[in-house]
Amino acid sequence: MSQKLIIIRGNSGSGKSTVAKKLQLKLGDKTMLVPQDVVRREILHIPDGAGNDSIQLIYDMAMYGSNHGYDVIVEGIFRKKKYGDMLTKLVNDFNGAAFIYYFDVTFEETVRRHSLKPNSHEFGEAEMRDWWEDADYMNTPGEKLITDAMSEDEAVQMIYEDLR
Repeated sequence: MSQKLIIIRGNSGSGKSTVAKKLQLKLGDKTMLVPQDVVRREILHIPDGAGNDSIQLIYDMAMYGSNHGYDVIVEGIFRKKKYGDMLTKLVNDFNGAAFIYYFDVTFEETVRRHSLKPNSHEFGEAEMRDWWEDADYMNTPGEKLITDAMSEDEAVQMIYEDLR
């Protein structure tokens, strides 16, 4: 079976991280998760400006996984304007099939989902509104949408079935 690259994108609070973590557990061994927030905020401790160093590091980490036989999940907001070129290059360079998902969830639903998270006190609706970008699709063949109507488990199951 060939390696798989799974790209999970969307607005802050939409459920990406939760779905990515559940998917990694479901896929099991030899599945690598590269979360944008961890790389940018915790490893590099840098702001999300255009051309920031996390863009290259995320690419490098995902390619490390590809070169060592891992299925790789990259997860984050990944605004097309800042990260689109890197994601396109990653899809082209990855040694296997690519699956791209965008959390097309309403602002109201992202606020609701965020309020349920343990770190919801770190930022609120006002910040989320400032960060919000509607319909930031990659517009690549095969990109699939995850909507308000889908639970976390339904999203995980859909991706899992796509990978099979």
